[in-house]
Amino acid sequence: MTVTLGEAFPWSAEAYPRSAAYSRDWVVENLMGPNALWLIEWLTQVLALEPGMRVLDLGCGKGLTSVFLAREFGVEVWATDLWIGATANLKQFASEGVERRVFPIYAEAHALPFAHGFFDAIVSIDAYHYFGTDDLYLSYLAPLLKQGGQIGIVVPGFVREVEALPEHLAPYWDPAFWSFHTPAWWRRHWERSGLVAVTHADNVPDGSRDWEAWLAGADPATRAFHEYEMVRTDAGRTLGFTRVVATRC
Repeated sequence: MTVTLGEAFPWSAEAYPRSAAYSRDWVVENLMGPNALWLIEWLTQVLALEPGMRVLDLGCGKGLTSVFLAREFGVEVWATDLWIGATANLKQFASEGVERRVFPIYAEAHALPFAHGFFDAIVSIDAYHYFGTDDLYLSYLAPLLKQGGQIGIVVPGFVREVEALPEHLAPYWDPAFWSFHTPAWWRRHWERSGLVAVTHADNVPDGSRDWEAWLAGADPATRAFHEYEMVRTDAGRTLGFTRVVATRC
């Protein structure tokens, strides 16, 4: 029997009603971090998506967010990732019946095979911090958007900027976590480029709680236990999710 996210997590149907319609088993099977459907649903609450728009899903992983965007908003999605091959994702999209609206692309974030001005929107879920903290990256990415196009990300972040490693996180810390930042940091990082106007920069309400709940509810065979212990130990003091949305000037 298919188990939906709503059945597995009692508040998810209220907080993430679109995501609640998707199979929990499908999401767990394609797990590559926190619950990507919850994060993309939160992002799309402040993105103006309309049917037929061209959307770049940058760092799409196994395509959960790409499927969601195509189904929920009727957009065309260029599902782009470096870690998952295009052939594997094409099979995924065909099995979900969206292969005519979601196009798999295998590419590195600095070598995107798209024309300037091609996209109406760019989204990135749990991926942008791997490459986007570079001072010059937005100068490379933003020209792919039409004038007035939107860019939106949700990434692991801090509820307050961290200058020194918090003692309670030391047993779990990876140097890659220094790519986590607050909404204020991301706002400043994007706006000083002069390329975009930031419309939203905030933390997911109860993001740490949802992160912990998802990891606790996932199949123990696939759960990132080390990550779970880190998030549980932190209890929202430092860690969360950051949402940033901007419009190309």
